[in-house]
Order: sequence, then structure tokens, then C-alpha cells
Amino acid sequence: QVQLVESGGGLVQAGGSLRLSCAASGRTDALYVMGWFRQPPGKGREFVAATSWSGGITYYTDSVKGRFTISRDNTKNTMYLQMNSLKPEDTAVYYCAGSRFNSGNYYSSTFYNYWGQGTQVTVSS
Repeated sequence: QVQLVESGGGLVQAGGSLRLSCAASGRTDALYVMGWFRQPPGKGREFVAATSWSGGITYYTDSVKGRFTISRDNTKNTMYLQMNSLKPEDTAVYYCAGSRFNSGNYYSSTFYNYWGQGTQVTVSS
């Protein structure tokens, strides 16, 4: 089994920055693609970004391109999401996710086998 724990959420003003971390433990050798999803208040969970095992291939939803950067350090079993130029519409619970697969529909929550508990990000206007 794999355990994922997010940290780094909080309250920030619009235009500010936050860096989320996702620490993996357990059978980390079973992790390939990892990603970030978010769930805004009153809405469903949506894809934010994903990265291949090496970190060399990344994917972003259009609304965060140019503002968010996903990365991972496999020596530390940790994935990051650097969020810059934050907007009120980025307010959500952010979840990290891990998949046992290295190819597929990275944008779909069903592609991922493991999930963290979520961390709240609130952006004030």
C-alpha cells in the first residue's frame, strides 16, 4: 500500500504564492504517474496537474498553465505544486494522487489508485 500526505495549504491573498507538498510512504516503488486535483466549494473534483515518474513530462489544466508548476523528487518520495499568481477561483481543497500506471488518462480521477486526505487552499480577494 501507499500513503500520501499533503501539506502546505493555507490562506493567501490574491497574487500570492503557496507551495504544496505530497509525501509518499509505503510501497513507493509502485508509484508512477502522480498528480494534483482540487475540489472547489460546492463543486466536483477537478484535475490540476500531473507528472511522469521521472518528472520530465508534465500536464496542466488550462486555467493554471503559466502559474503552477508540478515537480517531484523521487529521492525524497515527495511531489510538489508551486502555485504563483493565485486567484480567488483557485480556492479549493487540493488532493495529491498516485497511480500504479505510467500511461493512460492522466486527467481522470479514475486513473489514480492512491489519494491523500487533502489540504485547504484559500485565496482572498
